[in-house]
Amino acid sequence: MSRARAKAMAKADGTVTSRHRVEDVLTRRVVLALPAATLAACSTPDSPEPVQEGNPMRLTYGDDPSQFGELTRPDGPSKGVVVVIHGGFWKAEYDLELGRPLAASLAENGWTAWNIEYRRVGNGGGVPQTLDDIHAAIDRLASVDGLDLSTVITLGHSAGGHLAVWAAGRGRYAAWSDPTVPVTGAVSQAGVLDLVAADHEDLGSGAAQAFVGHAVTDADAAVDPRQQVPLEVPVRCIHGRSDDTVPLSQSTDYVEAATAEGADATVELVNGDHFVVIDTTSEVWARQLELLDGLAAANG
Repeated sequence: MSRARAKAMAKADGTVTSRHRVEDVLTRRVVLALPAATLAACSTPDSPEPVQEGNPMRLTYGDDPSQFGELTRPDGPSKGVVVVIHGGFWKAEYDLELGRPLAASLAENGWTAWNIEYRRVGNGGGVPQTLDDIHAAIDRLASVDGLDLSTVITLGHSAGGHLAVWAAGRGRYAAWSDPTVPVTGAVSQAGVLDLVAADHEDLGSGAAQAFVGHAVTDADAAVDPRQQVPLEVPVRCIHGRSDDTVPLSQSTDYVEAATAEGADATVELVNGDHFVVIDTTSEVWARQLELLDGLAAANG
C-alpha cells in the first residue's frame, strides 16, 4: 500500500458527516482491523498479491487486472464457500482489501472464503462489465480442485450487497444464464437492493446512475434486485439502525416485497451504523456467522 494512500485512510475521523464520506470511513475501519503483516502485503488496488503464499491463494478469472480473487481455506473441513463481495458504491478506488478481514474470520470459523475483485466504475466497470465479472468469478470456483460447491453463499456489504443478491438470481437472464456455480443463499450487509430508489435518493452522489450508465428505471430489472423478487434461494439482510449512508428502507422494503411474493427473505436491524456489519470483532458479525450456518443447514 502506498504511503499516500495509507495517510489518506488515516485522516478519516470515524464519524460519517454525510453519505458522501462512506468509503473514507469504511477504509479506515477495515485498515485498523488488519494485522500488520496483511498491511505490508497490500499493493496497488488492481494488482495486490496474496496476503501469504498458498492461503489465501490468488486466482484469476480473466485477463483484466481486476479479474481475480483470493481464496482462503479453513484448517479443517469446510462448511461451504462464502463469496465475499466488497462495497464502495461500485467505484474503482476501493478494492478487495475491504473484504480481507471478513475472509480471514470466515476461514477461522470453518468456511472457504472467496474474496473477489471486479471491474468498477472508473476502471472499466459498470453495467454490464461488473455483473459479468461477478458471474465469472463465482463460476471460477468450479475449476478449483477439492471444493465442495453444494453450498455457495454470497456475502456483500453496501454496493457489494447489491451484487450478492443480484448474483443469487443471475441465472434467469440470458447474459448470465446456466451458471456453472449457482448461489444457494445470499447475505446482504446494508445492501443497496433498490437501484431505482437509490438513484432517486442520490445515494453515493449519483453512484447508482454512474453504475447503470443512465437514470435507473423499471426497464433495468435485470440489474436491480428489488425488481427481481421472488428469488428461489433465501436472502438474509442485516442493517444498522443508525445507518445514514444506505437507508434502512433499502433492506426492509426489499424483504417486504420479497416475502409478499412468497420468497424466503428476512431482515435484522441491529444497533450501529453503516459499518458495524463488517466489524469482525462485533456481536453483529457473530450474528452473521450464525446466519451463514443457518443457510448452510437449510441447504443441506
